[in-house]
Amino acid sequence: MILILDSGGISALAGQRARLTELRRRGLWPAQVPAVALTEALTGDHRRDFHTNRLLRACQIRDIGEPLARAAAQLRTATGRAGTISAADAIVAAYADTCPEPVVLTSDPADLTALASHAQRRITVART
Repeated sequence: MILILDSGGISALAGQRARLTELRRRGLWPAQVPAVALTEALTGDHRRDFHTNRLLRACQIRDIGEPLARAAAQLRTATGRAGTISAADAIVAAYADTCPEPVVLTSDPADLTALASHAQRRITVART
């Protein structure tokens, strides 16, 4: 299984050593983080972002190119809720669709579940 974090997943795990230890024990670490999730998870203030940046150093940050952005647009449109589902969530779902046995950790399971229902592979969505 591959653990993927959206911004809510990042925020939920920042500063949570016990949860990280459990994820490592279960073989779900290091987590994958599509770079777009950093936009929502960080403030740009190194003092406020301290725990988040420490967590991110232990993650694998993944760049997002045009093919993945196009796949995200297709998923977002397929939900029929393109106006209310964030592009960042759509990119996270599209990235998950490229991974074997993806598990997305999120604080917004409704939108990610809607996106995942249109993916080619089964994406497990877990609430933070």
